[in-house]
Amino acid sequence: MGDPMLTDELMREVRRLQVRTRRRVEGLFAGRYHSAFKGRGIEFSEVREYEPGDDVRAIDWNVTARTGRPFIKRFVEERELTVVLAVDISASEAFGSAGRPKRRLAAEAAAVIALSAARNNDRVGLLLFSDHAELYVPPRKGRTHLLRVLRELLSFEPRGRGTDLAGAADVLGGVLTRRALVFVVSDFLASGWETRMRVLRRRHEVIALTLSDPRERSLPKAGLVEVTDPETGARAVVDCASRAARAGFERAWQESEAAVRTALDRARVGRIALSTDEPFVPALIAYFTARERRRHA
Repeated sequence: MGDPMLTDELMREVRRLQVRTRRRVEGLFAGRYHSAFKGRGIEFSEVREYEPGDDVRAIDWNVTARTGRPFIKRFVEERELTVVLAVDISASEAFGSAGRPKRRLAAEAAAVIALSAARNNDRVGLLLFSDHAELYVPPRKGRTHLLRVLRELLSFEPRGRGTDLAGAADVLGGVLTRRALVFVVSDFLASGWETRMRVLRRRHEVIALTLSDPRERSLPKAGLVEVTDPETGARAVVDCASRAARAGFERAWQESEAAVRTALDRARVGRIALSTDEPFVPALIAYFTARERRRHA
């Protein structure tokens, strides 16, 4: 039996994903990505003689004192980034009521970021995790490598069902030896991750893409419905016709949402909220644009 990762159907699906995401990258925000994430910082380039109009704050006073003429330091921006996509593939990501599951939304959003990074000549890596690290693809460049990242996003079958965000943060902290830009793509239906995420944030820039579905936020008026937790298998019967039950469900969601938002703020992790019933590109553009403005400010 052949490797299912290399089937013709899978490769066609990879190409379809590549085409869809490339259009979004080229037509919408490749420039936004570049402007928002220009590089990890600046590095020294040279010392040259001062010219009228140069910023006096760049004067190299040591060289100026030795030569008797004003000289300035020139710096260039480091363009090359290490971008890592940490994508939750736990059982809860299979849920979706709006025509696509959360895992498909995660794959498409991650693919757009990966293609944008590749276009910017950045290295791209991938971590797929559930209740443990399922797969780690070290950051690299190249078309073959990018195709592998897209293929794994689409087809990897997890062994675990739960979600261990804290463990994923620990893995990244251990394998990333240089500063990286980390996108964590998850519904964040887990607990105990705030401290580990804060530790990861000390060395790397971390941005959370939080996934949700309309049916996680409110219940339909559908009478008695049996619901199952996809990660634990626990079952319960909910009376969706009950106004109190629906209100309680919405209140629980709002409390959970507020807790995630607060935890990310405390960990100083940026956030982009995505939903299965809405296009995700505008949310990415809005975040990248806001980040670009902060850089200029």
